[in-house]
Amino acid sequence: MATPPPHGTPLPPDHELALIDRELAQLDARRTYLLARRDWLLRLRLSVPVPAPNGWAAHAPVPPARPNETSGPGAQNVLLTLGAVLLAVAALAFTLVSWGSLGIAGRGAVLAVVTAAALGAPALLLRRGLRSTAESVAAVGLLLTVLDAYAVYAVATPGTDGTAYAAGAAAVLAALWAGYARVLPGPAIPLPAAVLTAQLPLPLAAVAAAAGPVGTGWALLATAALDAALVLLVPGVRARAAVSGPAAVSAAVLGAGALLSGLSQMAQAGSAGAAAGPALLLAACAALGVGVAWREPSAMAASAVGALAGVAALGGTVRPALAPDWAVAVFLLLALPLLAAVRATGLPAAVRRGLTRAGAGVAALAALSALLPAIGSLGFRVVVLGEVWAATTPSREAYGPGAAAAVTLLVAAGAAGWLARVLPRPEPGVLAVVLGWAGLFTAPLLCGLPVAAVIAAQLAVTAAAGVCALRLGRGPGYAAAVCAALGALNLSVAALDGRTATFAVFGLLGAGCAAGAARRPAALPVRAGAAVLAVGYAAGVAAALGALWGLAASWWALPLLAVPAAVAAAGPRLGRVRLPAEIAAGVAGAAALLLAAWPWEPARAALVCALAGVVCAGAAVRAERRGLGWAAGTLFVAATWIRLSASGVQVPEAYALPVTLPALAVGFVRRRRDARASSWTAYGPGLGATLLPSLLAAWGDPHWLRPLLLGLAALAVTLLGAHRRLQAPLLLGGATLAAVALHELAPYVVQVVDALPRWLPPALAGLLLLVAGATYEKRLRDARRLRAALGRLR
Repeated sequence: MATPPPHGTPLPPDHELALIDRELAQLDARRTYLLARRDWLLRLRLSVPVPAPNGWAAHAPVPPARPNETSGPGAQNVLLTLGAVLLAVAALAFTLVSWGSLGIAGRGAVLAVVTAAALGAPALLLRRGLRSTAESVAAVGLLLTVLDAYAVYAVATPGTDGTAYAAGAAAVLAALWAGYARVLPGPAIPLPAAVLTAQLPLPLAAVAAAAGPVGTGWALLATAALDAALVLLVPGVRARAAVSGPAAVSAAVLGAGALLSGLSQMAQAGSAGAAAGPALLLAACAALGVGVAWREPSAMAASAVGALAGVAALGGTVRPALAPDWAVAVFLLLALPLLAAVRATGLPAAVRRGLTRAGAGVAALAALSALLPAIGSLGFRVVVLGEVWAATTPSREAYGPGAAAAVTLLVAAGAAGWLARVLPRPEPGVLAVVLGWAGLFTAPLLCGLPVAAVIAAQLAVTAAAGVCALRLGRGPGYAAAVCAALGALNLSVAALDGRTATFAVFGLLGAGCAAGAARRPAALPVRAGAAVLAVGYAAGVAAALGALWGLAASWWALPLLAVPAAVAAAGPRLGRVRLPAEIAAGVAGAAALLLAAWPWEPARAALVCALAGVVCAGAAVRAERRGLGWAAGTLFVAATWIRLSASGVQVPEAYALPVTLPALAVGFVRRRRDARASSWTAYGPGLGATLLPSLLAAWGDPHWLRPLLLGLAALAVTLLGAHRRLQAPLLLGGATLAAVALHELAPYVVQVVDALPRWLPPALAGLLLLVAGATYEKRLRDARRLRAALGRLR
């Protein structure tokens, strides 16, 4: 610290002011240090580890930390809960065990005193602010009232029916707990407990009175109605928040129980009279559901369930008098008025949406129940494939349901069509097209009409679906196209039962598909599908002609090839559907090749391959289909090889030359059009196709004629390559010529080697290596010049 000046010695004011400021700063620092030290010592006494100021605590012992695992309110709630549980256990033990040792007066006094104390204590506790304690004591008091009710039953009225007494006791307890919650609004338990207890009186009373399933359903429904009224009509925000959750859940559960009870009894009813009681219960369920949705905007599900209950109530009364398939149609008709709610703007939004969804759900279920057997009846036609042209059409009884399924489908289609006009969405339109087609297409079959009438009607329906596919928008149009395709295929299978039907159906469908493919304004996917089907039906007619002429299946390939030939001839006139039509034609051509190959007959297979090659070559004439030239060449070569093999020809040149000559011609044309084309690309494949097989045959041929001819040909090719400065002929011809020469000189080389001494070959090899090493640089330059010279060739 600074030393003050001696007494009587004056200091300059500036110097003295600086001295005072320095001393005050030192005092402030010391005070701050002492306060921090004091705070650390106080925390150390409370077992709270803190870092020591200025490093002092690093030398002091620090006791281990003990974390505070529970908060104050948590510990309080645990203690209160345990206290309430212990009191409840004590009350149970007293009521069940020690009750008999007291007299009537003692029993009444104990019950009155304990219950009154448990119910009155929460008021005093709430005044002192002990809300949690008041909640626990109030819960004990409510439990004591239950024990009081049991004690009264056990002593005062032991002969009373237990279920009936439980119903009355539950009603009394619910009323007492509700009054207690009104008098003492502080605890939150009494009011929800009263609501839950109020669910028991009516169902227990119905069980005690042996009311049966319908009576029990009425009891459940009445309780659910009271719960709904409680949710909708209870005044006050706090009271509504306390009862809305339990009452809403109870209403949903009990209402579902009443609905299931009515539906089960309705399903078991054997007459209209027996169905009257369950129908009335279902009608009441419907009224409750719609009424709740009318008052509560978020209760759309209640409206939907109520509408379904109403449909079940009306349809269930007439169901016993109808066949099952017609009962489905009746339920559908009853559900159609519900769809009109979509335009009823005067109804609340929850009611309108619930009614519409219920009607749509019933219509969907009815349509599905009718669609499945209708599809099954169409699938039964597959049996015709087992005996084609045998006139064994399945009988009417084999198709299952009758006209009811068709009527149901048509009514559902009409409803979907109406929705498509009302709602700006594509889904109803798609459903209308699908259901309408299914109903119209299966109606003649399900109604048992004659075969000719069925086929004629289904042809008309298929044509109508095709027209819709060409004129409607994307969603409904595509759905109509799929339906038309499915109908055409199913009708084609059915037409195979007779010759006349086959040609009539295949011809009409093919013509219709061709007309659809030619319609310009229609969507391209629809036109492409029509073109594919048109080509397929043309192929089917061609195969049917082969069968009509009595040809074996393998000879059907000849008329089948007329289909790809016609498509190839049409070419660009097909427009944007050219590619799908050509793909379908290619599939027909592949089918022709497969038919020609089984069973194997070389003459027929060669003929079919040659004709297919002609078709591909004709298509490859156009610039945009040049790639088919490879297919044409392959087919021509295959036809030639098959014919040569059938004729017993074993000479490899006979197989190679049909490949070499066209390949060389194509290469020559390529070089004429593109002078920069490589000789390997132009002439390599053609020369290799002949030289290599002939070389392999020459090495195994002991005669002199083949090596001589091959050598002359190789020499000509080599000279031509050198003259034209072409790399591929020069190298391929030279290599072949060298190989032939080696083959011819090999016996003499062997004789010379056998005549020489054994030491001479190694000596000659060593001498050759010495010469090569001595002239290595010169040989390297020669090799480079040779490589450069070859590189300049094309």
